[in-house]
Amino acid sequence: QVQLVESGGCLVQAGGSLTLSCVASGSSFSISTVGWYRQAPGKQRELVATITIIGTTNVADFVKGRFTISRDNAKRTVYLKMNSLKPEDTAVYYCNLGGTYSPPRPGAYWGQGTQVTVSS
Repeated sequence: QVQLVESGGCLVQAGGSLTLSCVASGSSFSISTVGWYRQAPGKQRELVATITIIGTTNVADFVKGRFTISRDNAKRTVYLKMNSLKPEDTAVYYCNLGGTYSPPRPGAYWGQGTQVTVSS
């Protein structure tokens, strides 16, 4: 059974940085694409970044140059490093396992989410 647990979300000032972590349990982590998604109040969930099993990454245009995704298979963890945060980055950030890289589609497994709030 796969479980994903996100952490690292908090209140931060605009221009600040945060690193989110997603720890996975279950045997499929090392063979799966992992994605970070986010959902702001009143908006649809959107893809932020994905990383394949060999470390190929894709980052959405609206965070390109500011966010970086990485993974440590030994620790069964995926990270989202967020720099130069803006108020519009405020959202619940979700980790997703088992999706596809191209085309980008989410997999079946979701974490509970972690709240990121960026104050202006």
